[in-house]
Amino acid sequence: MITPQTLQNYSLFGGLLEEQIETILPLLQHEKFASEEIIITEGKPNDKIYFIIEGQVSVSRKDIVLSHFGEGEAFGEMEVLDVMPSVASIKAISPVITISVSNKTLREIYKMDIKIFSLITMNLARSLSRRLRRMDEQFTSTSVLI
Repeated sequence: MITPQTLQNYSLFGGLLEEQIETILPLLQHEKFASEEIIITEGKPNDKIYFIIEGQVSVSRKDIVLSHFGEGEAFGEMEVLDVMPSVASIKAISPVITISVSNKTLREIYKMDIKIFSLITMNLARSLSRRLRRMDEQFTSTSVLI
């Protein structure tokens, strides 16, 4: 069972009170994926942010594995914000349990409580900024600058 305390460990829910998370908890989807199952396909639409509760996934682009995510991490944020096709594929390495937030869910949260929506949106922007910063650091540490 997913509790507000569990979700407070995820950056998207940072700053939200337990009562606020309890308000939106019924809107979140609980999903399970088998080992080797494709969760998101590169080039296809995706309208959800997934939070890994249990298990591990691989992130690949053009059949090259770029990264692995595990419990406590999230994926799918970019497509929720820019509604473009997925830039990478996500595949379960082991059985995976997630909680997901869809675009529709975000609209429902907006209608229910603008403060919760605003915190989630700000947290989403921070999360993407951190990921971009890590990628920039990886790129510059492995590239030869001329």
